[in-house]
Amino acid sequence: MKIRLAGTVNESIVDGPGFRFALFTQGCPHHCKGCHNPQTHDFEGGYIADTDDFLDVIKSDPLLDGVTFSGGEPFCQCEPLADMAGKIKSIDGGRLDIISYTGYTFEYLLEHKADIKGCEELLNRLDYLVDGKFIEEQRSLELKFKGSKNQRFIDVQSSLKEGRAVVAEPD
Repeated sequence: MKIRLAGTVNESIVDGPGFRFALFTQGCPHHCKGCHNPQTHDFEGGYIADTDDFLDVIKSDPLLDGVTFSGGEPFCQCEPLADMAGKIKSIDGGRLDIISYTGYTFEYLLEHKADIKGCEELLNRLDYLVDGKFIEEQRSLELKFKGSKNQRFIDVQSSLKEGRAVVAEPD
């Protein structure tokens, strides 16, 4: 499936636990003050790619622990990411976990999943979600895989079962 990207990193150690393939989507409606990736805000920027083009790179790297969807705002492109997540889950019996960042809250995504095309499918395929806008005044370098104190590292599958955000501690 086609997706608009800002870029990728083959072996990131800052976008979640372990070595991760990080995919940075292009386009973000949040425009958080102090954003780490302001070049990803423009919905017309970046480049168009096919999600399948990254699967061989992901499959062939035995060091990877998972894949991270970042941005931009990944939930503005749920359909291609959900498709990609399904294919990632089929690699080596599902050995790779999938994390997504979002400026939305988990509660917002649950409430609006019918309005956001592919949102429910993407949530169903995620292991973890780092939710909430980046708030510069709450920025902390001591947080694991989060930029500001309002953000949460959520166990998505437990949260979907319980119907509420279940916060996890990243390794």
